[in-house]
Amino acid sequence: MAISETTDSELHQREAAMRFLYARVDYERTASFPYQQDFKLDRMRRLLDRLGNPDRSLPIIHVAGTKGKGSTSAMIGAVLSAAGYHTGLFTSPHLDRMEERLAVDGRICSSAELVELVHQIRPVVEAMDRQGAGWPSADSPTFFEITTAMALLHFAACKADAVVLEVGLGGRLDSTNVCRPRVSVITSISLDHMQQLGRTVESIAWEKAGIIKPGVPLVSGVVTPGPREVIRRVCRRRHSPLAELDLDFSCQYTPPLHQESQSAAGRVDFHYHALGRCYDFTGLSLGLLGRHQAANAAVALAAIDELQRGGWVIPEQAVRAGLAGLTWPARVELLGRHPTIIVDAAHNVASVEALVETLDESFAVRRRHLLFATTREKDVRGMLQRLLSRFDSVVFTRYLNNPRAVPPEEIGEIAFALTGRRYPIHLDPGQAWNELHRHVSGEDLICVTGSFFIAAEIRRLIRPA
Repeated sequence: MAISETTDSELHQREAAMRFLYARVDYERTASFPYQQDFKLDRMRRLLDRLGNPDRSLPIIHVAGTKGKGSTSAMIGAVLSAAGYHTGLFTSPHLDRMEERLAVDGRICSSAELVELVHQIRPVVEAMDRQGAGWPSADSPTFFEITTAMALLHFAACKADAVVLEVGLGGRLDSTNVCRPRVSVITSISLDHMQQLGRTVESIAWEKAGIIKPGVPLVSGVVTPGPREVIRRVCRRRHSPLAELDLDFSCQYTPPLHQESQSAAGRVDFHYHALGRCYDFTGLSLGLLGRHQAANAAVALAAIDELQRGGWVIPEQAVRAGLAGLTWPARVELLGRHPTIIVDAAHNVASVEALVETLDESFAVRRRHLLFATTREKDVRGMLQRLLSRFDSVVFTRYLNNPRAVPPEEIGEIAFALTGRRYPIHLDPGQAWNELHRHVSGEDLICVTGSFFIAAEIRRLIRPA
């Protein structure tokens, strides 16, 4: 009886903590917002000051990018943990539970720890509310600012030897950008969040280059000429050493050859040749599928090299174990065979192109079937242009756990304008999944993509908690 009462009490406390968090301004659930006006680093700095500046004691690796930043962050974290460093990892958004955003050595924060972090931070947040004009006001910390601060508190309490912080949006004004990192990383630049970050890849690069700190090394996976030059210019101005993909380091990817093998994610050879250092890692096994993940692995290893240059000890066996053993949900995630079931969180044109390339290189199947839902302000037309011709059947739906979903009727109209075809539409994602799954054979492939949110909802249907 006592166990049941304790369980009920813990559940009630977690629900109260989540109500507090989700009552805050949450840009992950807001269709449109004034980026320059509402994103304020001074508010985040005041919040951390009141909490005792937990970030000041933490060696931080700061990771930004249009795509690949979550996977690259996870790779860096996995290698550091394998090398014996007690490593915190902060990522967003989560798929199922808030606790996923805060992990230490691969173990996500417990519900009890989450409740305690909210209990610790809530009085400080409410004091900031009162200092302004009440809640909400310009002085009120946002959902993402609070969760970032909670992560830093958690990692400091865990006495982390290293922390990998993934940027939420952009870089320059992101709440994570109050940190003073040991190394900064920009994985890639492509068009996304254009209403907030700018309409060109160069303007987006400038926003993401805002994480570059004076004298702090930057590792860049950016290869497009315009954005690459923006990043070089900022590094020169801030006297930040720069290591660039395809210039200072490179990789060669070998895609899967035997689809039923346990090493289906392929191999990567990494080459580093800069600043008087030249070495290779050959035949590294990847835990994540895709050529784009090989590029992410190269960026992660270049960041690891910067840490080694600073005296960190990271042996080759840790590199191999960290990359091979990593799993990362909703990144070309294989959830079933016969039929092959792939769930991927691609939500812009560049990530959709990487997804399609990975399907081509990794899976020999009879027919392909697509379940697609996406988010407002995304390039829906551009994504559909890359997807529709590559699948034998397509179903449009929406996700239910966030108000930013594009109505599937709108997606259908865009698809009709592109192809002249009408595609099945389901307002309920569970019904869409059941209908699609019912008509496939064991030799087929189903791909669910378009958003983190649809990936999360369908993933729960396929693998209930």
